[in-house]
Amino acid sequence: MKKREINKDYYGGALMILIGLGATFEGASYHLGTLIRTGPGFFPTAIGILLVVTGAIIAIEGINRANVITAEARAQAEWRGWLCILGGIVAFIVLGKYTGLLPATFAVVFISALGDNQNTVKAAALLASAMCVIAIVVFWWMLQLQFPLLTWGQS
Repeated sequence: MKKREINKDYYGGALMILIGLGATFEGASYHLGTLIRTGPGFFPTAIGILLVVTGAIIAIEGINRANVITAEARAQAEWRGWLCILGGIVAFIVLGKYTGLLPATFAVVFISALGDNQNTVKAAALLASAMCVIAIVVFWWMLQLQFPLLTWGQS
């Protein structure tokens, strides 16, 4: 039996709108400042507004592209994806604490990428390696994040 229902993008967009509104209103309660001298509320408010706009676009597209799905397709859960994403987060926490930024970044991206049935181990490893390079450039070099690249033991 086929049933017409709203695309999951609609619900994702609605969730983004709610989170964006929350960030916007909470950020606006702080001093916003100006573009030259931004206050503590400027960045959360700006990100919240961007989330609301992006969420609205996604939700509208979700309404416009309503899916026709079967009951069997709706019942199937993507357990592999869920478990890999959760495993990647746990691996990042543990490896970040005991081994540093590089192994933690590689692990979170590699494990999470394996959650997609279409990804191969080689593609996941290449993606994880590229993200390690980006993490070094952005977080360690540009932002000078106080997170060691490599370490052994508890930091």
